[in-house]
Amino acid sequence: MERSDLELVLAIRDCGSLTAAALRLDVAPPVVTKRLAALEGRLGQRLFQRTTRRVSPTAEGETLCERALVLLLGFATLEAELQEQKKEPTGLIRLAATFGFGRLWLGPALARFQERYPRIEIQLQLTEQLPDLAFEGFDGAIWLWSVQGRRAAQCVSRRLARNQRVLVAAPHYLQQRGAPSRLEALQDHACLLVRENGDATGQRFDTWSLHRGSMKTPERVRVHGPLSSNSGELVRDWCLQGRGIMLRSLWDISPELDSGRLVRVLPGYAMPDADIHWLAPQRTDSPRRIRLLIDYLLAQFEDAPWKTSAVDSRSAPPD
Repeated sequence: MERSDLELVLAIRDCGSLTAAALRLDVAPPVVTKRLAALEGRLGQRLFQRTTRRVSPTAEGETLCERALVLLLGFATLEAELQEQKKEPTGLIRLAATFGFGRLWLGPALARFQERYPRIEIQLQLTEQLPDLAFEGFDGAIWLWSVQGRRAAQCVSRRLARNQRVLVAAPHYLQQRGAPSRLEALQDHACLLVRENGDATGQRFDTWSLHRGSMKTPERVRVHGPLSSNSGELVRDWCLQGRGIMLRSLWDISPELDSGRLVRVLPGYAMPDADIHWLAPQRTDSPRRIRLLIDYLLAQFEDAPWKTSAVDSRSAPPD
């Protein structure tokens, strides 16, 4: 059975007459009559009941029409996909991302992606508040944590890379104050705190929940220090100046760990809550340019390029 046979039976069923089917298929009516008779002869089944007023499918004909519709839709989808792959991807991609990761890691990756596909245009908005992606017309967001609650039901989420937050300090701070050997010892140190971005109350993150190794239950410690800010970059600068111990994402401090300007404190502990995610509005399909971008970002970040050997090896000796 050929594709033209499937188109024939659907045209006859939808039009209700051989003459009308011939008009849809742009052939002469005797051609439709001859082709239908030949098809019924090959199958050994009568597919349509003919009367002077209407042609209607038999049970066997209805079954064939239902299968024909599925097969023809499959043909059309396959052809569209193959045609799309032949074309150079084009169009606009609107993205949102947090400032730090967007500037340090995402921005360079997007520039390389756009160079590979020069007919794609990318608009990147850096923000600390996740926008309403569908309402504001974004194709997606590269975000540092997965969304929860009502927003989770409105978004498609996919992890692009693993990441974690770790404790670090400048060597000269630890030379002066010593390195803590227990989590509770952080209470005796100057800890640099990052306040929640956009929180009008300026509430401080003064309780750190850290996991030890592969343990699922975190250990909590209340910390304090004379310096805090809603700017993570400023807190990192203070840490580099030897002002105290900070909890920071590996992607943000890997160069400083590589160079030795910062060292790990209590390297057995980490906060594994800062994975890199792709978020997008719920939709039935995605344009090829979006699928290409997701695959590209997965390839760029799957090995966590910020996690070098120095990240694991440079740690402060305990007291």
